Amino acid sequence: MIYADNAATTALDSEAYEAMKPYLMGEYGNPSQPYGFSRTPKKAIQEARETIASCIGASPDEIFFTSGGSESDNWALKSTALFDRKHRATITTAFEHHAVLHAAESLEMLDHPVAYLWPDRNGTIQPATLERHITDATLLVSVMFANNELGSIQPIGELCEIAHGHGALFHTDAVQAVGHIPIDVHALGVDMLSASAHKFNGPRGIGFLYLRRGIELRPLIDGGAQENGRRAGTENTAAIVGMAVALKNNCQLVEAHRKYLDNLSGILITDLRQAGIIFTKNGGDHTLPGLLSLSFPGVSGEMLLHRLDLMGIAVSTGSACDSKNTEISHVLKAIELDEKAAFGTIRVSLGKYNSEEDVEGIVAALKKILKD
Repeated sequence: MIYADNAATTALDSEAYEAMKPYLMGEYGNPSQPYGFSRTPKKAIQEARETIASCIGASPDEIFFTSGGSESDNWALKSTALFDRKHRATITTAFEHHAVLHAAESLEMLDHPVAYLWPDRNGTIQPATLERHITDATLLVSVMFANNELGSIQPIGELCEIAHGHGALFHTDAVQAVGHIPIDVHALGVDMLSASAHKFNGPRGIGFLYLRRGIELRPLIDGGAQENGRRAGTENTAAIVGMAVALKNNCQLVEAHRKYLDNLSGILITDLRQAGIIFTKNGGDHTLPGLLSLSFPGVSGEMLLHRLDLMGIAVSTGSACDSKNTEISHVLKAIELDEKAAFGTIRVSLGKYNSEEDVEGIVAALKKILKD
């Protein structure tokens, strides 16, 4: 099998798996308990918090563990807006992940105003667009770090500066970006950042929310006093440890991985063109390493997905959350992609475990499907 859907999920890092094993068996103590048996898992969680913080330029006390990106996004948007007695507005974008969009819809149902920014044709939110819509009555701006279908990287630092200039908080859904491109939250100035371990070779069901020191955010989940009273629920020690190891390993080699994946992407694009296959690449030039949104006009993307699957190749027609929906994705609609091209769009997302042979196999399969 050739797995080329790393934007949906990634293979678990082997070192992360080995690091998790002791906390699944022998060291199973509840980290919140005061007795000696809980000291080892408690220490492991603190060390993981320190590791993750160092990977994104944060302080350990600014990292809060969650069940993943969706919870982190919901926590950031809902707990910010729902406890704002002035009902100030939230600004987000039309091509966010559904974890943000559906959270925003829930806020609207509760009479909290939400405005949506539209990206340009390359899938970028221009700072001037935010400047036109933000006011001094804006509470929160939430813009994803990199789009999950296009790979387009947003000018987060500039957008954050505009938000702060109007007294608004700034959150970014960085689920696709963390572990794949350098991120320094303090340098960027963001107030909140969401991440999910399974996107950077960590385990599923674990993530974190970066919350800048001094920002008050009420718990989304009530119950116990875990995570410094911010997020209730017994800590998933094994998953937290695995996430930290996986993130550290990826961040240490982030530049090498970028060069490697840029090379693989270049081979794929060049070989498709040399084969005479007509297609367009979406998302502009400033995209995540290895993530390619490709449109084949006059061809069904759904057909390509299933034909490739039968040939042992896994790709996507959009975000994983839309896998059962054959309509044009909201992301492609947002960039106003031509309808014929949109219906013929697939996402090929290469990862560090892919090879040149994998790319050659993908090209050969597409040639067989499209040229026969």
